[in-house]
Amino acid sequence: MADVPDDRIVRDIRALIAGAVDRLAAANAHDEALAEFVPPKRVLLFTKDAVMKPLGRVWRLGVFLLGHDGTLYRVGSTTRAVAPGHPGYQSVSAENRRSYRAAAYKGKFARGETVNFDAEPIELDAAILRASDGPLFLRGDTPVVRWNPTTADAAVPLAGYLDERIELLLNPPAGT
Repeated sequence: MADVPDDRIVRDIRALIAGAVDRLAAANAHDEALAEFVPPKRVLLFTKDAVMKPLGRVWRLGVFLLGHDGTLYRVGSTTRAVAPGHPGYQSVSAENRRSYRAAAYKGKFARGETVNFDAEPIELDAAILRASDGPLFLRGDTPVVRWNPTTADAAVPLAGYLDERIELLLNPPAGT
């Protein structure tokens, strides 16, 4: 089997992603907010509270977030735009989660909305994908998805993965 040129591999990946965007947009699939966490900032004598800055909308597809513009992201962190409650000082992680909820609540999001942040865009470059330890990488000339961050053995082809995740988003199993 002849090697596929890198530009064709990237073009094929982009076509799969564009097809996914078209399918999800046509079906008016449920999407979520994408945001940037802006930490608290001291300005003179005052501290400006942390806030989540809206960056757009994304569809959650397992280990990926897919932007309406076709940008593919590696899933980062998630919170909800709900009232953060009072500090409990039970653990550092609980207080961190509370501060993220507070930042989302202060952001421009609907109450109760899921807000994704710290999501990293995936660079669609064949050389980078060959060396990637992220969820999308190349096995030979085939783009595949790594479910488990420590192994590539259980990786599945990107095309099938996207089809399956889109189907689950559009037709969730009963009871979810």
